[in-house]
Amino acid sequence: MSGPDVHADDLAAACVAALGLVQAGSSHGGELVTEEVVLAAVLAALDAGKIQTEAHGRLGRGDVRTKSSRRDLVTDVDVACERSIVVALRAIRPEWTIEAEEEVVDAETGGPRWFVDPLDGTVNFFHGLPLFCVSIGLYVGSRPIFAVIHAPLLGETFVAAEGAGAHSIRPGQRAAALEISETKTLADAVVGTGFPYRRGELEHSNLENFSRFFYDVRGLRRMGSAALDLAFVAAGRLDAFWELHLSPFDLAAGALLVREAGGTVTDGDGGDGWLRSGTIVAGPAELASAMVERIEG
Repeated sequence: MSGPDVHADDLAAACVAALGLVQAGSSHGGELVTEEVVLAAVLAALDAGKIQTEAHGRLGRGDVRTKSSRRDLVTDVDVACERSIVVALRAIRPEWTIEAEEEVVDAETGGPRWFVDPLDGTVNFFHGLPLFCVSIGLYVGSRPIFAVIHAPLLGETFVAAEGAGAHSIRPGQRAAALEISETKTLADAVVGTGFPYRRGELEHSNLENFSRFFYDVRGLRRMGSAALDLAFVAAGRLDAFWELHLSPFDLAAGALLVREAGGTVTDGDGGDGWLRSGTIVAGPAELASAMVERIEG
């Protein structure tokens, strides 16, 4: 950013207030999630969102490259956003490690670790669709303690902290506490999912799972951003979500949003290994349990 952004400062302050960190000395997550940490992470996400907004709809074929497959895209915007976020996070806590999608994967130390997806939904972004976001999660081991997801074209920022709930903030509006859906049966559920880029090479492409749910749910949605899917589950807009072959930076922030909104997050076996297993199931406890029984892979 070229100069101070008053709107960004106001929105970041609203995130701090929503998490109850306005009093001096207040904190969450074992005293790790402070006003300073939240402000820095939220402003980093907003700065990255501004980079994305300015570039959206302006990229050509020469501005995109592939990674693991022809479907797995990366742009200079992804890299620029990651570098901007990493600089901001290093500035406040240089001793905390970072695991990001494009360039930075620090060795684990056992201390606090940031998980950063600088542009989740790159395919959507490149094709001019508005469903993409910045996702930043903070963990101690496998325990999530803070999350921010910023969707710049949707004009919405989601934040959560351990024990402080999950909240949605829009510019000029009061923060809204998030609550998951009360749906208990698949027949009444709108469920989100996604498919791996290397779906022609992997044993489980998720298409078989999709077919198992196809006739028994109210609707299935494929948004193209796991982070946004999880934010929408936390907000009760999707009843539940599952996906295979994800990386930790895809789901780290969204998983805490769901948990703090009253939901359940498990791996494909119903266990707690979702951060590193690649498979996640999220939603109301009864619905998530029913989904685990059907999911393979």
